[in-house]
Amino acid sequence: MVDRLSESRMYAHLWGTDELHAVFGEEHRLQAWLDILAGLAAAQAEVGIVPEEAAREIAEGARYERLDMEYVAAETRTTSHSTLGLIRGLQRILSPTAAEYVYYGATVQDLTDTWTAMTMARVGAVVWRDLGDIERLLVEMARQHRDTVMTGRTHGQPGAPITFGLKAASWADEVQRHRDRLRQGAPRWLVGQLAGAVGALGFFHGKGTALRAAFCTRLGLADPGISWTSSRDRIAEFGSLLAMVTATLARIGNEVYQLQRPEIGELHEAGRTTTVGSITMPHKRNPEGSEHIVTLSRLVRANAVLLVEGMVAEHERDGRAWKVEWPAFTEVCLLSCTALQLTRDVLRGLEVDTAAMAGNLAAAGGPLASERLLAELAPVLGKHRAQAALQDAIQRAGNNGEPIEQALRQVAGDHLEAAMLFRLLETPDTGECGTMVDEVTRRCTQSLATDPAEWP
Repeated sequence: MVDRLSESRMYAHLWGTDELHAVFGEEHRLQAWLDILAGLAAAQAEVGIVPEEAAREIAEGARYERLDMEYVAAETRTTSHSTLGLIRGLQRILSPTAAEYVYYGATVQDLTDTWTAMTMARVGAVVWRDLGDIERLLVEMARQHRDTVMTGRTHGQPGAPITFGLKAASWADEVQRHRDRLRQGAPRWLVGQLAGAVGALGFFHGKGTALRAAFCTRLGLADPGISWTSSRDRIAEFGSLLAMVTATLARIGNEVYQLQRPEIGELHEAGRTTTVGSITMPHKRNPEGSEHIVTLSRLVRANAVLLVEGMVAEHERDGRAWKVEWPAFTEVCLLSCTALQLTRDVLRGLEVDTAAMAGNLAAAGGPLASERLLAELAPVLGKHRAQAALQDAIQRAGNNGEPIEQALRQVAGDHLEAAMLFRLLETPDTGECGTMVDEVTRRCTQSLATDPAEWP
Protein backbone atom coordinates (compact mmCIF):
# COMPACT_ATOMS: atom_id res chain seq x y z
CA MET A 1 0.00 0.00 0.00
CA VAL A 2 1.30 3.45 -0.97
CA ASP A 3 0.31 6.37 1.25
CA ARG A 4 2.59 9.12 -0.08
CA LEU A 5 2.51 10.75 -3.52
CA SER A 6 6.30 10.56 -3.65
CA GLU A 7 5.99 6.77 -3.67
CA SER A 8 3.09 6.57 -6.15
CA ARG A 9 3.62 4.98 -9.55
CA MET A 10 1.56 7.78 -11.06
CA TYR A 11 3.11 10.77 -9.33
CA ALA A 12 6.51 9.82 -7.89
CA HIS A 13 8.34 11.51 -10.79
CA LEU A 14 6.94 14.86 -9.63
CA TRP A 15 8.37 14.62 -6.11
CA GLY A 16 11.65 12.75 -6.50
CA THR A 17 14.17 11.40 -8.98
CA ASP A 18 15.38 7.86 -9.57
CA GLU A 19 18.84 8.99 -8.50
CA LEU A 20 17.55 10.21 -5.14
CA HIS A 21 15.19 7.30 -4.59
CA ALA A 22 18.33 5.16 -4.78
CA VAL A 23 19.58 7.06 -1.73
CA PHE A 24 16.44 7.34 0.38
CA GLY A 25 14.59 4.13 -0.48
CA GLU A 26 14.31 1.79 2.51
CA GLU A 27 16.58 -0.89 1.10
CA HIS A 28 19.29 1.62 0.25
CA ARG A 29 19.00 3.43 3.57
CA LEU A 30 19.17 0.24 5.61
CA GLN A 31 22.13 -1.00 3.61
CA ALA A 32 23.89 2.27 4.36
CA TRP A 33 23.13 1.76 8.06
CA LEU A 34 24.57 -1.74 7.87
CA ASP A 35 27.68 -0.38 6.15
CA ILE A 36 28.09 2.05 9.03
CA LEU A 37 27.78 -0.76 11.58
CA ALA A 38 30.37 -2.75 9.66
CA GLY A 39 32.64 0.30 9.51
CA LEU A 40 32.25 0.82 13.26
CA ALA A 41 33.18 -2.79 14.02
CA ALA A 42 36.20 -2.57 11.71
CA ALA A 43 37.36 0.66 13.37
CA GLN A 44 36.87 -0.92 16.79
CA ALA A 45 39.00 -3.88 15.72
CA GLU A 46 41.63 -1.45 14.46
CA VAL A 47 42.00 0.19 17.89
CA GLY A 48 41.74 -3.09 19.81
CA ILE A 49 38.18 -2.91 21.16
CA VAL A 50 36.55 -5.67 19.08
CA PRO A 51 38.12 -8.96 17.91
CA GLU A 52 39.10 -8.78 14.24
CA GLU A 53 37.29 -12.04 13.49
CA ALA A 54 34.04 -10.59 14.88
CA ALA A 55 34.48 -7.43 12.80
CA ARG A 56 35.00 -9.49 9.64
CA GLU A 57 31.91 -11.58 10.36
CA ILE A 58 29.82 -8.47 10.96
CA ALA A 59 31.00 -7.03 7.64
CA GLU A 60 30.09 -10.24 5.83
CA GLY A 61 26.66 -10.43 7.44
CA ALA A 62 25.73 -6.77 7.08
CA ARG A 63 23.82 -7.22 3.84
CA TYR A 64 20.25 -6.13 3.41
CA GLU A 65 19.29 -9.17 1.38
CA ARG A 66 20.30 -11.45 4.26
CA LEU A 67 17.92 -9.80 6.71
CA ASP A 68 14.46 -11.05 7.48
CA MET A 69 12.69 -7.73 7.08
CA GLU A 70 9.42 -9.00 8.50
CA TYR A 71 11.30 -9.89 11.69
CA VAL A 72 13.17 -6.57 11.70
CA ALA A 73 9.92 -4.61 11.30
CA ALA A 74 8.13 -6.64 13.96
CA GLU A 75 10.98 -6.20 16.45
CA THR A 76 11.07 -2.49 15.78
CA ARG A 77 7.37 -2.18 16.57
CA THR A 78 7.58 -4.49 19.59
CA THR A 79 10.54 -2.73 21.22
CA SER A 80 9.51 0.83 20.22
CA HIS A 81 13.21 1.38 19.56
CA SER A 82 14.42 2.99 16.38
CA THR A 83 17.16 0.50 15.54
CA LEU A 84 16.85 -2.47 17.89
CA GLY A 85 14.91 -4.40 15.25
CA LEU A 86 17.81 -3.94 12.83
CA ILE A 87 20.34 -4.94 15.49
CA ARG A 88 18.46 -8.12 16.33
CA GLY A 89 17.93 -8.90 12.66
CA LEU A 90 21.67 -8.71 12.05
CA GLN A 91 22.50 -10.66 15.21
CA ARG A 92 20.30 -13.56 14.05
CA ILE A 93 22.61 -14.28 11.10
CA LEU A 94 25.86 -14.03 13.08
CA SER A 95 27.60 -16.36 15.45
CA PRO A 96 26.87 -15.72 19.14
CA THR A 97 30.35 -14.26 19.61
CA ALA A 98 30.14 -11.80 16.71
CA ALA A 99 26.55 -10.92 17.59
CA GLU A 100 27.69 -9.44 20.90
CA TYR A 101 29.82 -6.89 19.06
CA VAL A 102 27.06 -5.49 16.83
CA TYR A 103 26.46 -1.81 17.63
CA TYR A 104 29.10 -2.08 20.35
CA GLY A 105 28.91 1.04 22.54
CA ALA A 106 27.05 3.04 19.92
CA THR A 107 23.68 4.79 19.98
CA VAL A 108 20.88 5.38 17.50
CA GLN A 109 22.10 8.88 16.88
CA ASP A 110 25.63 7.71 16.11
CA LEU A 111 24.15 5.64 13.33
CA THR A 112 21.59 8.08 11.95
CA ASP A 113 23.74 11.21 12.18
CA THR A 114 26.59 9.47 10.42
CA TRP A 115 24.17 8.30 7.73
CA THR A 116 22.88 11.86 7.38
CA ALA A 117 26.41 13.16 6.82
CA MET A 118 27.09 10.45 4.24
CA THR A 119 23.79 11.30 2.56
CA MET A 120 24.63 15.00 2.51
CA ALA A 121 27.74 14.03 0.58
CA ARG A 122 25.70 12.13 -2.01
CA VAL A 123 22.98 14.75 -2.30
CA GLY A 124 25.48 17.59 -2.36
CA ALA A 125 27.25 15.93 -5.28
CA VAL A 126 23.99 15.90 -7.25
CA VAL A 127 23.27 19.52 -6.37
CA TRP A 128 26.80 20.56 -7.35
CA ARG A 129 26.54 18.82 -10.73
CA ASP A 130 23.07 20.09 -11.57
CA LEU A 131 23.79 23.66 -10.48
CA GLY A 132 26.82 23.56 -12.77
CA ASP A 133 24.66 22.42 -15.69
CA ILE A 134 22.12 25.14 -14.97
CA GLU A 135 24.81 27.80 -14.69
CA ARG A 136 26.28 26.80 -18.05
CA LEU A 137 22.87 27.04 -19.69
CA LEU A 138 22.30 30.47 -18.16
CA VAL A 139 25.73 31.75 -19.16
CA GLU A 140 25.12 30.72 -22.75
CA MET A 141 21.67 32.33 -22.65
CA ALA A 142 23.14 35.55 -21.25
CA ARG A 143 25.79 35.65 -23.99
CA GLN A 144 23.30 34.91 -26.75
CA HIS A 145 20.90 37.62 -25.58
CA ARG A 146 23.45 40.15 -24.37
CA ASP A 147 21.82 42.84 -26.54
CA THR A 148 18.28 41.51 -26.81
CA VAL A 149 16.26 44.50 -25.63
CA MET A 150 13.16 43.95 -23.53
CA THR A 151 11.01 45.78 -21.02
CA GLY A 152 12.39 45.92 -17.50
CA ARG A 153 9.59 45.67 -14.97
CA THR A 154 9.32 46.75 -11.34
CA HIS A 155 6.33 46.12 -9.08
CA GLY A 156 4.79 44.21 -11.99
CA GLN A 157 4.75 47.33 -14.20
CA PRO A 158 6.88 48.40 -17.19
CA GLY A 159 9.87 50.40 -15.99
CA ALA A 160 12.76 50.98 -18.37
CA PRO A 161 14.55 49.01 -21.09
CA ILE A 162 16.94 46.20 -20.16
CA THR A 163 18.28 43.20 -22.04
CA PHE A 164 17.22 39.61 -21.60
CA GLY A 165 20.93 38.87 -21.24
CA LEU A 166 20.96 40.91 -18.02
CA LYS A 167 18.10 38.85 -16.62
CA ALA A 168 19.81 35.55 -17.49
CA ALA A 169 23.14 36.82 -16.14
CA SER A 170 21.47 37.72 -12.86
CA TRP A 171 20.23 34.14 -12.57
CA ALA A 172 23.66 32.72 -13.45
CA ASP A 173 25.40 34.93 -10.90
CA GLU A 174 23.03 33.77 -8.14
CA VAL A 175 23.53 30.11 -9.06
CA GLN A 176 27.29 30.62 -8.90
CA ARG A 177 26.99 31.96 -5.37
CA HIS A 178 25.14 28.81 -4.35
CA ARG A 179 27.99 26.71 -5.73
CA ASP A 180 30.38 28.83 -3.67
CA ARG A 181 28.28 28.16 -0.57
CA LEU A 182 28.20 24.46 -1.33
CA ARG A 183 31.98 24.34 -1.68
CA GLN A 184 32.54 26.31 1.51
CA GLY A 185 30.11 24.22 3.55
CA ALA A 186 31.50 20.76 2.81
CA PRO A 187 34.15 20.75 5.55
CA ARG A 188 31.55 21.78 8.13
CA TRP A 189 28.86 19.31 7.15
CA LEU A 190 30.59 16.09 6.19
CA VAL A 191 31.62 14.80 9.61
CA GLY A 192 30.80 11.55 11.36
CA GLN A 193 29.10 11.05 14.69
CA LEU A 194 30.32 8.76 17.45
CA ALA A 195 29.27 10.16 20.79
CA GLY A 196 27.97 7.35 22.93
CA ALA A 197 25.30 7.87 25.55
CA VAL A 198 25.81 11.54 26.47
CA GLY A 199 28.61 12.57 24.12
CA ALA A 200 31.45 11.67 26.51
CA LEU A 201 32.58 8.47 24.70
CA GLY A 202 32.71 6.89 28.14
CA PHE A 203 32.06 3.35 26.93
CA PHE A 204 35.39 3.11 25.13
CA HIS A 205 37.82 3.36 28.07
CA GLY A 206 40.07 6.15 26.83
CA LYS A 207 40.07 4.96 23.22
CA GLY A 208 37.02 6.96 22.19
CA THR A 209 38.63 9.78 20.24
CA ALA A 210 41.02 7.43 18.44
CA LEU A 211 38.07 5.19 17.60
CA ARG A 212 36.02 8.09 16.31
CA ALA A 213 38.85 9.19 14.05
CA ALA A 214 39.28 5.67 12.64
CA PHE A 215 35.51 5.29 12.25
CA CYS A 216 35.14 8.55 10.33
CA THR A 217 38.11 7.79 8.09
CA ARG A 218 36.67 4.42 7.10
CA LEU A 219 33.40 6.07 6.07
CA GLY A 220 35.00 8.91 4.14
CA LEU A 221 34.00 11.57 6.64
CA ALA A 222 35.95 14.07 8.71
CA ASP A 223 36.39 13.73 12.47
CA PRO A 224 34.22 16.42 14.14
CA GLY A 225 36.55 16.71 17.14
CA ILE A 226 33.61 16.82 19.53
CA SER A 227 30.26 15.07 19.86
CA TRP A 228 27.41 16.99 18.22
CA THR A 229 24.28 15.17 19.33
CA SER A 230 22.52 18.42 20.29
CA SER A 231 24.29 20.65 17.77
CA ARG A 232 22.02 20.47 14.74
CA ASP A 233 23.38 23.47 12.89
CA ARG A 234 25.14 21.39 10.24
CA ILE A 235 21.93 19.79 9.01
CA ALA A 236 20.01 23.03 9.40
CA GLU A 237 22.60 24.86 7.30
CA PHE A 238 22.57 22.23 4.57
CA GLY A 239 18.77 22.26 4.45
CA SER A 240 18.70 26.05 4.47
CA LEU A 241 21.10 26.15 1.55
CA LEU A 242 18.85 23.81 -0.42
CA ALA A 243 15.93 26.06 0.45
CA MET A 244 17.88 29.01 -0.95
CA VAL A 245 18.90 27.03 -4.04
CA THR A 246 15.30 26.13 -4.80
CA ALA A 247 14.19 29.69 -4.09
CA THR A 248 16.55 30.79 -6.86
CA LEU A 249 15.14 28.10 -9.13
CA ALA A 250 11.65 29.32 -8.23
CA ARG A 251 12.65 32.89 -9.12
CA ILE A 252 13.64 31.62 -12.56
CA GLY A 253 10.57 29.44 -12.82
CA ASN A 254 8.25 32.23 -11.76
CA GLU A 255 9.74 34.56 -14.38
CA VAL A 256 9.18 31.95 -17.09
CA TYR A 257 5.66 31.41 -15.76
CA GLN A 258 4.85 35.14 -15.85
CA LEU A 259 6.51 36.00 -19.16
CA GLN A 260 4.77 33.02 -20.78
CA ARG A 261 1.36 34.64 -20.23
CA PRO A 262 -0.19 35.22 -23.69
CA GLU A 263 -0.54 38.97 -23.13
CA ILE A 264 3.25 39.11 -22.63
CA GLY A 265 4.46 36.07 -24.60
CA GLU A 266 8.20 36.72 -24.28
CA LEU A 267 9.20 33.24 -23.05
CA HIS A 268 7.77 29.79 -23.71
CA GLU A 269 8.49 26.37 -22.32
CA ALA A 270 9.17 23.79 -24.97
CA GLY A 271 5.97 22.03 -25.92
CA ARG A 272 5.54 18.27 -26.28
CA THR A 273 3.03 16.68 -28.60
CA THR A 274 1.88 14.35 -25.81
CA THR A 275 1.27 17.11 -23.27
CA VAL A 276 -2.35 17.99 -22.53
CA GLY A 277 -2.79 21.46 -21.06
CA SER A 278 -6.46 21.13 -20.19
CA ILE A 279 -9.07 18.42 -20.70
CA THR A 280 -11.80 21.07 -20.98
CA MET A 281 -9.96 23.88 -22.85
CA PRO A 282 -8.00 22.31 -25.73
CA HIS A 283 -6.29 25.56 -26.68
CA LYS A 284 -4.29 25.83 -23.45
CA ARG A 285 -0.53 25.47 -23.24
CA ASN A 286 0.18 25.48 -19.53
CA PRO A 287 3.56 26.36 -17.98
CA GLU A 288 3.74 22.97 -16.28
CA GLY A 289 7.49 22.92 -15.63
CA SER A 290 8.00 26.44 -14.32
CA GLU A 291 4.85 26.18 -12.23
CA HIS A 292 5.99 22.97 -10.56
CA ILE A 293 9.44 24.38 -9.80
CA VAL A 294 7.77 27.03 -7.66
CA THR A 295 5.62 24.37 -5.94
CA LEU A 296 8.67 22.26 -5.11
CA SER A 297 10.53 25.25 -3.71
CA ARG A 298 7.65 26.11 -1.39
CA LEU A 299 7.72 22.59 0.03
CA VAL A 300 11.52 22.65 0.43
CA ARG A 301 11.41 25.94 2.28
CA ALA A 302 8.65 24.68 4.58
CA ASN A 303 10.61 21.54 5.49
CA ALA A 304 13.87 23.46 5.89
CA VAL A 305 12.19 25.45 8.67
CA LEU A 306 11.79 22.20 10.60
CA LEU A 307 15.52 21.55 10.32
CA VAL A 308 16.24 24.98 11.77
CA GLU A 309 13.75 24.28 14.56
CA GLY A 310 15.84 21.23 15.44
CA MET A 311 18.68 23.52 16.52
CA VAL A 312 16.76 24.24 19.72
CA ALA A 313 17.67 20.98 21.48
CA GLU A 314 17.66 20.15 25.16
CA HIS A 315 20.62 18.84 27.18
CA GLU A 316 22.90 16.25 25.55
CA ARG A 317 20.28 14.61 23.37
CA ASP A 318 16.73 15.52 22.45
CA GLY A 319 14.66 13.23 20.25
CA ARG A 320 12.21 16.04 19.56
CA ALA A 321 15.01 17.90 17.82
CA TRP A 322 16.77 15.29 15.73
CA LYS A 323 13.94 12.87 14.94
CA VAL A 324 12.02 15.61 13.15
CA GLU A 325 14.98 15.66 10.77
CA TRP A 326 14.25 12.15 9.53
CA PRO A 327 11.24 13.06 7.34
CA ALA A 328 12.12 16.74 6.86
CA PHE A 329 15.69 16.11 5.66
CA THR A 330 14.46 13.46 3.23
CA GLU A 331 11.82 15.77 1.80
CA VAL A 332 14.24 18.68 1.43
CA CYS A 333 16.69 16.52 -0.51
CA LEU A 334 14.18 14.71 -2.72
CA LEU A 335 12.27 17.85 -3.65
CA SER A 336 15.39 19.98 -4.19
CA CYS A 337 16.95 17.53 -6.61
CA THR A 338 13.64 17.22 -8.46
CA ALA A 339 13.52 21.01 -8.80
CA LEU A 340 17.08 21.06 -10.12
CA GLN A 341 16.34 18.42 -12.72
CA LEU A 342 13.16 20.18 -13.80
CA THR A 343 14.84 23.59 -14.02
CA ARG A 344 17.55 22.14 -16.21
CA ASP A 345 14.92 20.66 -18.52
CA VAL A 346 12.93 23.90 -18.71
CA LEU A 347 16.02 25.95 -19.54
CA ARG A 348 17.21 23.52 -22.19
CA GLY A 349 13.93 23.88 -24.06
CA LEU A 350 13.20 27.53 -23.28
CA GLU A 351 12.02 29.54 -26.28
CA VAL A 352 12.88 33.24 -26.24
CA ASP A 353 10.58 35.36 -28.40
CA THR A 354 12.72 38.38 -29.22
CA ALA A 355 10.01 39.84 -31.47
CA ALA A 356 7.53 39.83 -28.60
CA MET A 357 10.11 41.50 -26.37
CA ALA A 358 10.64 44.25 -28.94
CA GLY A 359 6.91 44.59 -29.52
CA ASN A 360 6.08 44.94 -25.84
CA LEU A 361 8.81 47.54 -25.47
CA ALA A 362 7.49 49.54 -28.42
CA ALA A 363 3.94 49.30 -27.14
CA ALA A 364 4.98 50.84 -23.82
CA GLY A 365 6.33 53.81 -25.76
CA GLY A 366 7.93 56.99 -24.50
CA PRO A 367 7.29 56.52 -20.75
CA LEU A 368 10.03 53.89 -20.63
CA ALA A 369 12.50 56.66 -21.53
CA SER A 370 11.58 58.70 -18.46
CA GLU A 371 14.67 57.64 -16.50
CA ARG A 372 17.00 58.82 -19.28
CA LEU A 373 15.03 62.02 -19.77
CA LEU A 374 15.30 62.67 -16.04
CA ALA A 375 19.05 62.14 -16.19
CA GLU A 376 19.41 64.67 -19.00
CA LEU A 377 17.14 67.28 -17.43
CA ALA A 378 18.52 66.96 -13.89
CA PRO A 379 21.64 69.09 -14.52
CA VAL A 380 19.45 71.80 -16.08
CA LEU A 381 16.39 71.89 -13.82
CA GLY A 382 17.63 70.03 -10.78
CA LYS A 383 16.82 66.38 -10.24
CA HIS A 384 13.74 66.81 -8.09
CA ARG A 385 12.23 69.64 -10.14
CA ALA A 386 12.80 67.63 -13.30
CA GLN A 387 11.21 64.55 -11.76
CA ALA A 388 8.15 66.52 -10.69
CA ALA A 389 7.79 68.13 -14.12
CA LEU A 390 8.00 64.82 -15.97
CA GLN A 391 5.60 63.07 -13.60
CA ASP A 392 3.14 65.94 -13.88
CA ALA A 393 3.29 65.84 -17.69
CA ILE A 394 2.71 62.07 -17.79
CA GLN A 395 -0.25 62.28 -15.40
CA ARG A 396 -1.76 65.22 -17.30
CA ALA A 397 -1.45 63.39 -20.59
CA GLY A 398 -3.13 60.35 -19.12
CA ASN A 399 -6.02 62.42 -17.78
CA ASN A 400 -6.49 64.39 -21.02
CA GLY A 401 -6.00 61.52 -23.44
CA GLU A 402 -2.97 63.29 -24.86
CA PRO A 403 -0.10 61.16 -26.28
CA ILE A 404 2.48 60.79 -23.52
CA GLU A 405 5.38 61.27 -25.95
CA GLN A 406 3.93 64.66 -26.90
CA ALA A 407 3.68 65.70 -23.24
CA LEU A 408 7.25 64.65 -22.61
CA ARG A 409 8.44 66.63 -25.64
CA GLN A 410 6.71 69.71 -24.27
CA VAL A 411 8.53 69.41 -20.94
CA ALA A 412 11.95 68.61 -22.37
CA GLY A 413 11.83 70.55 -25.65
CA ASP A 414 13.01 73.83 -24.17
CA HIS A 415 16.04 72.22 -22.59
CA LEU A 416 17.22 69.46 -24.93
CA GLU A 417 18.20 69.50 -28.57
CA ALA A 418 15.62 67.99 -30.91
CA ALA A 419 18.01 65.25 -32.07
CA MET A 420 18.79 64.15 -28.52
CA LEU A 421 15.15 64.24 -27.55
CA PHE A 422 14.23 62.10 -30.56
CA ARG A 423 16.97 59.60 -29.72
CA LEU A 424 15.94 59.34 -26.08
CA LEU A 425 12.30 58.75 -26.96
CA GLU A 426 12.79 56.46 -29.93
CA THR A 427 15.93 54.44 -29.14
CA PRO A 428 15.89 52.13 -26.11
CA ASP A 429 18.80 52.83 -23.80
CA THR A 430 19.81 49.75 -21.79
CA GLY A 431 22.50 51.49 -19.78
CA GLU A 432 25.33 49.21 -18.63
CA CYS A 433 23.50 45.93 -19.26
CA GLY A 434 26.05 44.68 -21.78
CA THR A 435 28.99 45.47 -19.51
CA MET A 436 27.43 43.63 -16.59
CA VAL A 437 26.55 40.63 -18.75
CA ASP A 438 30.15 40.46 -19.93
CA GLU A 439 31.47 40.57 -16.36
CA VAL A 440 29.14 37.85 -15.09
CA THR A 441 29.70 35.52 -18.02
CA ARG A 442 33.47 35.99 -17.71
CA ARG A 443 33.42 35.29 -13.99
CA CYS A 444 31.09 32.30 -14.25
CA THR A 445 32.98 30.79 -17.16
CA GLN A 446 36.26 31.05 -15.27
CA SER A 447 34.75 29.48 -12.16
CA LEU A 448 33.13 26.63 -14.08
CA ALA A 449 36.43 25.91 -15.80
CA THR A 450 38.43 25.77 -12.56
CA ASP A 451 35.91 24.21 -10.18
CA PRO A 452 36.35 20.49 -9.55
CA ALA A 453 34.00 18.30 -11.59
CA GLU A 454 32.80 16.51 -8.47
CA TRP A 455 31.83 17.67 -4.99
CA PRO A 456 33.19 17.86 -2.33
